[in-house]
Amino acid sequence: MTTQRQQTVEHRGFDAPDEIREFDHGRAEVLNMADGAIGRLVLHPGWQWSRDVKPLVGTEWCEAPHFQYHVSGKLRVRMADGDEFDVGPGSISSLPQGHDAWVVGDEDVVLVDWYGATDYAKRT
Repeated sequence: MTTQRQQTVEHRGFDAPDEIREFDHGRAEVLNMADGAIGRLVLHPGWQWSRDVKPLVGTEWCEAPHFQYHVSGKLRVRMADGDEFDVGPGSISSLPQGHDAWVVGDEDVVLVDWYGATDYAKRT
């Protein structure tokens, strides 16, 4: 006998997130669905993780791993090992724990994160 698992259709948008975590120069909007969390980060010019989020979470580096799609804006990432690179619109990045990042230029950075949203920017 084969047991078939019931699948549930979910249809949501970031216009009604389950949670909004605000911090200086930006916010994280979180949708809880499909047994996980999906986040949209909106980062304004002047945002830098080590200035705007680090004080909230109390770690030396961002400890949230990310798997994200970059919708708009340019982000510079510096890994704990010193590797530094830029990501922009249309890019997909997979970042392990241990990084800093900041907005480059005068355009908002918008990213959709499928992996790091669960605990991102939660106050300690």
